Amino acid sequence: MGIIAWILIGLLAGLIAKALMPGRDPGGIIVTMLIGIAGALLGGWLGKVIFGVDSVDGFFELSTWVAAIVGSLILLGVYRLFTRNRNRHA
Repeated sequence: MGIIAWILIGLLAGLIAKALMPGRDPGGIIVTMLIGIAGALLGGWLGKVIFGVDSVDGFFELSTWVAAIVGSLILLGVYRLFTRNRNRHA
């Protein structure tokens, strides 16, 4: 897949992750979408490392979307964990 496809998947995965984990994020929708792009890359990498499968078969493959959404959920959770702790101590 090309970089444009990764960006599109990441943007949509970020929106889906935000819908699955509602709440207020300090960065708003832009940061959530950027987290989605990074999460898509993370999910694809984790799928390859942990399960030994190529989770990035194509744009319309279910495994690609699952990997992107799971990666986005992981990064969104980590982001919220760090920003919540930072806001409490400030």
